[in-house]
Amino acid sequence: MSEIIKPQQGIVFMKVGVHAREDLESIIARKTKEIEEAGFALWGYGGGTCHPVTMVQPFAKQHADKGEKIFLCMQEMKSNHFADPIRAEEYSIDRVEWKPVPKDIHVLGSRYALAIKALHREEFVLPLNKTKVAVGNSQGRPGNQYIGGRVDKACFQLTDNIMVPPEPSDTVIQINLVAELCDPYAVFLRN
Repeated sequence: MSEIIKPQQGIVFMKVGVHAREDLESIIARKTKEIEEAGFALWGYGGGTCHPVTMVQPFAKQHADKGEKIFLCMQEMKSNHFADPIRAEEYSIDRVEWKPVPKDIHVLGSRYALAIKALHREEFVLPLNKTKVAVGNSQGRPGNQYIGGRVDKACFQLTDNIMVPPEPSDTVIQINLVAELCDPYAVFLRN
């Protein structure tokens, strides 16, 4: 069992696949190189369920203040994200002060990005019924009632009973890819 699966662990869950016309294997190779060269990478995404300021930053800061790691746990899916592969030129943690995206980092076709390090393949099962939404209007809602339809990402807290084996009828998902979030955790992007 993964060392990530432990009571009260904070994770950002996200479904991943083709993005801005680039297949997942190419994205992984590029992000791995960016981490090697820049010390971190920006993993682009869209949608409002993991908003940088109202969701990810406060969630990550709460765990970081306790000396805890926050993991991005990703489930591969089939996708056809046809956004133009336009590189973001600037990033911001607050939409007020903007900085240039480092030259070694290429984040394409996204509104937001997670700051990550230590990207690697790791296979394990995440029982969604033993997670709860950690922040926002749905705080406390079980993960298996939250993820579905157009909701494909979330800030989750693993529950105290995470070590109890899931029953066969429980909603479980296969995690295929993991990264550790790093400061500034989540940012806004612009061209």
